[in-house]
Amino acid sequence: MFETTKTVRQYALEVPAATRIFEKLGIDYCCGGGKSLADACTAAGVSVVEVLDFLNAELRVATSATRDWQALSQAELITHIVDKHHAFTREELVRLEALLAKVSGVHGQNHPELFEIQDQFGKLRGELEPHMLKEESVLFPYIVRMEEAAVAKQNLPSPPFGTVRNPVRVMMAEHDAAGYILGRMREASSDYAVPPDTCISYKTLYSALTALEVDLHQHIHLENNILFPRAMELECSI
Repeated sequence: MFETTKTVRQYALEVPAATRIFEKLGIDYCCGGGKSLADACTAAGVSVVEVLDFLNAELRVATSATRDWQALSQAELITHIVDKHHAFTREELVRLEALLAKVSGVHGQNHPELFEIQDQFGKLRGELEPHMLKEESVLFPYIVRMEEAAVAKQNLPSPPFGTVRNPVRVMMAEHDAAGYILGRMREASSDYAVPPDTCISYKTLYSALTALEVDLHQHIHLENNILFPRAMELECSI
């Protein structure tokens, strides 16, 4: 469905996920957005075939059918959460901090709400990065060990945190804190309504913040509603 004669700007507007690819490959979708995809790839010194493959992969991910998460083992679900949601969140936190600084520097005088969003985003990053690290280094490995012990019908030594309910309670509280910050950002942006006097970078920013919010909602759903309840049930059965 992708055509090399369409402009980079058209792709940036029609397929928001494409902007991440353009930024990674050094393709200018802002000031140089009027170029065709073919010409932009030539200017950036990248293969148009490679870019088309990336764009098609993004489209397949965006349109893939919902999986039956309940059918996955705890280890499989954790692998999905880490590989998809944690990886995406880490990448976007870094990318969006720089994009926020850029857009705020250009448009902040006329749109001071950007500075509030920037402040809240800093808090969100400060909340999520240590949160994910704690999950990956402490809670998730213990959940996997519990599952392995249950399958092998083995006893599991008591963890230093007493019961899995304790770190789960902390993680869920931190999820609530992140959700509150997301709400503050959405409120400050008037539901990410793009002002008419702004550029494509502003549109990209709001689109990406929306995508981050959507992904975090799915991420938190998988943990709060599937992974954590099953972990607590599993602990009781060992």
